[in-house]
Amino acid sequence: MALDTDLEGDEPTPAGIDAAGLERWLVAHVDGLVPPFVYERVAGGRSNLTFSVRDAAGRRVVLRRPPLHSTLPSAHDMAREHRIQAALADTAVPVPRMLGHCADEAVTGAEFYVMEHVDGLVVRDRASADPLAEPARHATGLNLVDTLVALHGVDPDAVGLGDLARRERYIERQLKRWHAQWEAQKTRDLPAMDEAHAALAAQVPEQGPARIVHGDFRLDNAILSPHGDVRAVLDWELCTLGDPLADVGMLLVYWAEPDDHVVPLGDAATLEPGFASRAELVDRYRAARQVEADLDFYVAFAYWRIAAILEGVYARTLAGAYGEVDAAVERYGRVVADLAEEARRLIA
Repeated sequence: MALDTDLEGDEPTPAGIDAAGLERWLVAHVDGLVPPFVYERVAGGRSNLTFSVRDAAGRRVVLRRPPLHSTLPSAHDMAREHRIQAALADTAVPVPRMLGHCADEAVTGAEFYVMEHVDGLVVRDRASADPLAEPARHATGLNLVDTLVALHGVDPDAVGLGDLARRERYIERQLKRWHAQWEAQKTRDLPAMDEAHAALAAQVPEQGPARIVHGDFRLDNAILSPHGDVRAVLDWELCTLGDPLADVGMLLVYWAEPDDHVVPLGDAATLEPGFASRAELVDRYRAARQVEADLDFYVAFAYWRIAAILEGVYARTLAGAYGEVDAAVERYGRVVADLAEEARRLIA
């Protein structure tokens, strides 16, 4: 992962890290690491927690574990996330190399896995897009689509992921799952969420062949080269089998343009000059995958689903699952309401 500019603070043992337990485990299970280790929380994530681990020789690896508390039973499965990336290692989909998985919660308070550090840029906002020249920004969007095409071209059975999840009725299952998550973690009633859910459930398109669906495919879940090449795709927490067009809908919603009513990530990098348009992304995906389906449903579904996901983040943040709560968290609550309204408007 790209960690050089994304670290939070300088604490040697941040919350969620048991330095003594991890030192023993890392020495025993990851070849070549030299203790003692320094642990630093990687900023930006609001799902699982990510840490940079630096050894005495200066080598870096990356550790991922669930939030500190307020997790849901079906979420934050470290073994599953590790398995998916390990299975994709020999495909055209760029992923970090897996170095080890630990199911023993006694080591650091939760299950976790360790992967290689991939050097590069993580573009989370307009400021972090500065290192990319405009031609590289344009290339980034096209390369992201090419990476998504590569993922959707992988045969799940051929890489050992055929049993990862049920294949049929993906959208119906997602609507059911995230509506249940919404009900379990919502901080207030939003009629637009329920109305959009009902309208989406009544209009589900027929699903084609099931493929591997990343589930949260967007610009800041990728590590880039200075030229806009995709060096690694991150955050496979929501990956499953199902309708690949759901990934396209998610990418389009997150790919903000200046005239958008709702921008899920706030200061979105793609608002800067030079990035490809959503229309260009759609054309490139359609041409590569020979897709003719209307994507409007998938965009509306993405607005609704992101609202459900962010409401969980909002609830966990308020509960302190990611550490100290600051004033910025209130933005999550407002964005959830705006996303729900946009979903209702589009699907009406």
